[in-house]
Amino acid sequence: METIDTRGVRRLALARAGLLKRSWTGLPRRASGTGKQAREAALAVIRRFGYLQLDSVPVAGARSHGIVLASRLDGFAPEIAETLLRPGTPLFEYWGHEASWLPHALYPAMAFRRTAYQVHPWWGDVLGEHRREADAILARIEAEGPLRSADFDGTDHGPWWAHRAAKRALAALWSAGTLSIRERTGFQRVYDLTERVIPDSLRDRPLSEEDGLAMLLERALSGHGWSTIGTLSATWRLRNMRPAVTATLERLIAEDRALPCAWLTEDGRRIPGFVRPADRELAERLRTIRPRHDRGILLSPFDPVLWDRARVDQLFGFEQKLEIYKPAAQRRYGYYCLPVLAGENLIGRVDLKADRKAGCLRVLSRHFEADPPTSAARTAMATALERYAHVLGFEIT
Repeated sequence: METIDTRGVRRLALARAGLLKRSWTGLPRRASGTGKQAREAALAVIRRFGYLQLDSVPVAGARSHGIVLASRLDGFAPEIAETLLRPGTPLFEYWGHEASWLPHALYPAMAFRRTAYQVHPWWGDVLGEHRREADAILARIEAEGPLRSADFDGTDHGPWWAHRAAKRALAALWSAGTLSIRERTGFQRVYDLTERVIPDSLRDRPLSEEDGLAMLLERALSGHGWSTIGTLSATWRLRNMRPAVTATLERLIAEDRALPCAWLTEDGRRIPGFVRPADRELAERLRTIRPRHDRGILLSPFDPVLWDRARVDQLFGFEQKLEIYKPAAQRRYGYYCLPVLAGENLIGRVDLKADRKAGCLRVLSRHFEADPPTSAARTAMATALERYAHVLGFEIT
């Protein structure tokens, strides 16, 4: 089996994630303004991964999806990310590993999931048990047009609705593919009938589970570079599907679309995994480059290179923590910490809070991995903060 060392795996991950020079990533690096060029650059990044994970927390001045794009596109205004999903944009919202915006090309590949989610994965048979209420929702949207869950508040359909179960029914209809999310306004989902959101050309050609998995796993490899079967499965929430995933990877190998390749760790272990043939060659070329250590970039805690925390620990020796749900006294770093990438290393993290009225970005805490931090690490963190504050239009305090 072929092998890639730790440096090759790490640099390949950053290159495929769009976090190195454009000559290595093949992605745009600038997206100034708010027009077509910025939106096209954002779509190019989303197509690379196959998803842009959504998160509602705006405490750092932008939500995660805006931070992910701003970290890759110099001059990108994070507020543009809030309007990427709208009629005419080649994106749809659905389940990746979490709720995400996905490129239209993957809609046919998700047919197997829409079939499986006729029964909601954690709420059970919401639609079967409450068919009359679900049909009433569909009839209202058909007659009135796109609606938010808030538009159903106060609807009187008996005790089942007393706990705002309309929101749950809407989400179940969306997961099953009957409804789609037309756009978001103020980050609230706006639901519509799928035939009024997704083009006929995509709805009329669903892929088989086998072909859908092949498309999804190849796209996951494209975004990760090198990956274990576990990370590939987690990228698309492919739980309890190990035999199907294994068979699909064997197919990709037979078709020269994937290559078995082990990560040769610094302590001599071989971690089995996969890589695209072209990326195996790229990993070798990347071993000779010298990423700038002083060029700091803030990353969202839900960044594509960070959400798999075990992988982050292996790749960077960095403990990625999310402490939103911990009481303040139990937090080690802060409420919503953004890791700082400098070259190919995660050198620290900052906890930020934006004050929009004052037009400032408050730095609540700074933590460096090395103690004491090097001058290069200090420069990188300062650069990262200045860059981020600039795109927000805020002063740092």
